[in-house]
Amino acid sequence: MNSKKLSRLRRAKKTRLKIREIKSHRLCVNRTPRHIYAQITNPEGSAVLVSASTLDKGLQVDSTGNVVAAGKVGSLIAERAKAAGISKVAFDRSGYKYHGRIKALAEAARESGLEF
Repeated sequence: MNSKKLSRLRRAKKTRLKIREIKSHRLCVNRTPRHIYAQITNPEGSAVLVSASTLDKGLQVDSTGNVVAAGKVGSLIAERAKAAGISKVAFDRSGYKYHGRIKALAEAARESGLEF
């Protein structure tokens, strides 16, 4: 693997260990050049409770790999989390830098009522 990916995985591992230590629900984000995915797992990390992505049928976006689509996924994951009774999570950005699509997803989730 290249050093850029190894650095991202190192950052992700450090974050996940801290989240496991505080025993909180985890909002995990994964991005590809074409899509963005978000899921909320239980504190043990053994089960996915809520998920949303740009591949969902109910999400109407023209282009799936941009900031607008990420914002819609963020608001959708927050709505589904509130319906499942989850209001507070820890944000796991998977080692990605907090800008662009990751930032748009996080801000949209916060605006829709999810606390982290």
